[in-house]
Amino acid sequence: MKCKSPPFVLLIGLLVLSPFTYAKAPQEKDYLSAVEADKIRDAETSNERIKLFLTFAEDRLKKFQYELEHPSQSRHAEMLNALLNADIGCVDDASDLIQLGIEKQENIRQGIDLMASSTKGFLPILEKLSTDGPELEIYKDNLQDALEGTREAINDAEKAKRKLLRLPSAASTEDMRCRTAEEAAFFGDISNMGPAVLTVFMEK
Repeated sequence: MKCKSPPFVLLIGLLVLSPFTYAKAPQEKDYLSAVEADKIRDAETSNERIKLFLTFAEDRLKKFQYELEHPSQSRHAEMLNALLNADIGCVDDASDLIQLGIEKQENIRQGIDLMASSTKGFLPILEKLSTDGPELEIYKDNLQDALEGTREAINDAEKAKRKLLRLPSAASTEDMRCRTAEEAAFFGDISNMGPAVLTVFMEK
C-alpha cells in the first residue's frame, strides 16, 4: 500500500525549496528591452558591451528629454523617473565592465575612451536639468542620482586610463611570451650539445 504525503507537507516542502530555486535564477535588468539584452549577451568583447551600454544610456536620456517636451497622457512622472534610472543603470554597467576588464588585463582602451567622452556629453545635459529643468520636483531625486553616477563614471574612466598605462599591453605580453619560449628552446638546444661543440660556440 502506497503512502500519500498530506497536502500540507507538500506545501511546506515547496516553501522551503522555493527560495533556493529563485536564488539560482538569473536576474534580468529591467531597464533593458529583450532585444537589447540579447545584443549585450551576444557581444564578443568587453569593448562592444561597453559601447552598447553607453548607446542605451544615450537613448534613455534622449527619450527623457522628449518626454519632458511631449508629456504622455498617462504615467508621465513614472516614465520620467524610469528613464533616468535606466540611463544611470546603463552607465553603471559600462563602468563595471571597465573595472572587470582592467582586472582581467583586457585591451579595453576603446571602451574607456568612449566612457570618458560619452559621460562628459551626458553631464552638461543633466546639470542643466538640475538648474532649470521643467517639472523638476517630479524627478529631482533620480536626477541627483544620475548626476552623481555620471560624475563618478567620469572619474572612474580617468582612473582606468592611468591604470591602463601601468599594465603591459596585450601585444607586448604576447611578444614577451613568444620570446621567452624561443629563448627556452634555444638554450635547451645548447644544453644538449656536447662539451666540444659548446666550447666552440662560446669562443665565437
